[in-house]
Amino acid sequence: MGRFVVSTKNEQQEMLESIGFHSFEELFADVPEEVRVKDGLNLPEGMSEMEAYEALAELAGKNQVFRHVFRGAGAYRHYIPAAVKRITAKEEFITAYTPYQAEISQGVLQSIFEYQTMMCELTGLDASNASVYDGATAAAEAAAMCMDRKRHTILVSATANPEVIQVIRTYCYGNNTEVKVVPEKDGVTDLDALKELLDSESACLYVQQPNFYGILEDYDALGTMAHEAGAKYIMGFNPIALAVLKTPAEYGADIAVGEGQPLGLSMNFGGPYLGIMTASSAMMRKLPGRIVGQTVDAKGNRAFVLTLQAREQHIRREKASSNVCSNQALCALTAGVYLSVMGREGLVQAATQCTSKAHYLQEALAKAGLTLKYAQPYFHEFVTVTPVPAAAILSALEKKGYLGGLPVGENEILWCTTERNTRTEMDELVSLVKEVCASWN
Repeated sequence: MGRFVVSTKNEQQEMLESIGFHSFEELFADVPEEVRVKDGLNLPEGMSEMEAYEALAELAGKNQVFRHVFRGAGAYRHYIPAAVKRITAKEEFITAYTPYQAEISQGVLQSIFEYQTMMCELTGLDASNASVYDGATAAAEAAAMCMDRKRHTILVSATANPEVIQVIRTYCYGNNTEVKVVPEKDGVTDLDALKELLDSESACLYVQQPNFYGILEDYDALGTMAHEAGAKYIMGFNPIALAVLKTPAEYGADIAVGEGQPLGLSMNFGGPYLGIMTASSAMMRKLPGRIVGQTVDAKGNRAFVLTLQAREQHIRREKASSNVCSNQALCALTAGVYLSVMGREGLVQAATQCTSKAHYLQEALAKAGLTLKYAQPYFHEFVTVTPVPAAAILSALEKKGYLGGLPVGENEILWCTTERNTRTEMDELVSLVKEVCASWN
């Protein structure tokens, strides 16, 4: 901001000292030396609009866009009906901003209210907020909701997405909260280890449905163990899977969180994505961000208001349990439009195709020599053990335009299918895998 806000050297020094530092080097001590800019930014000369367009087009041409995708691990390629993008591309939606003046933001408030309603229907829980930044943030915020003076230890299953675990650790590092990772056993949460870790200081347990390996765990047992120890039960979920699986509410979850990307959002490089958060009525007032409610105006007409919004997020930040003050309004709108266009039957059909195609691919890969690592029920992702290096298989697939599964070990691959994968391309993938395996024998 120094370029835009005029300040003298003395003023800068005074500001530094007011927050307990004597130099900028001290202020940025936590930033690794190797990523600091030493001699200013090395920027090229400016370009005309036409030159900039050509330069960007050339850069974009280096991207490899795979026509055949068999990778998930947190971001999924689903079919998005044309109506979804057509509706959400309307200018009044794209340019809408957060409803600071609720009385003149009825359209935005209604879109959020409808989104909240759909999220509650998906998860079976009582309340939803207006969304947060992404699924990992939602998980970390949910953990923060559960902490109090006596309970300040967060338990996270090792079978959760590693990136989600990292974000939870980052959140907890900032407020000096301990995170304990519950070990896995045969691809699922180790119940014996969990029993040992749960104690009077445990604030919550976080697990994922399905877990990172695609497996469906014993969520009833996990929830019962957490509640018997006095801890809250947080479930991460895949929103497409909820069309055919039991809801978090049916498993006794206090809070359910998830990544909303599968609900009509394209697989962009890094987002923007959508953090879904729903909770029981007992936990509703601890939800971060805002909640939109329905009421009537002075004339008795249907109207929408900001029902709950934690004011300390704005005026007493040092005492706030969360500093999330915004939401992913356009992404939430997209999720709502997607669910409206798909309908209940469409969502069930998408989920059914996801899991049926995954089982077809797994059986075909087994015949090609890739054995299933975990003998556990799964939704649309599964891990195989390869007879040759996983890198060799994935490299050969890439040359043919196939993005194979995610390597999770030297000889292990996490595969994923969605309704977009056809039988023809699955059969071709298996043939390519067979060729690679044969060439190594």
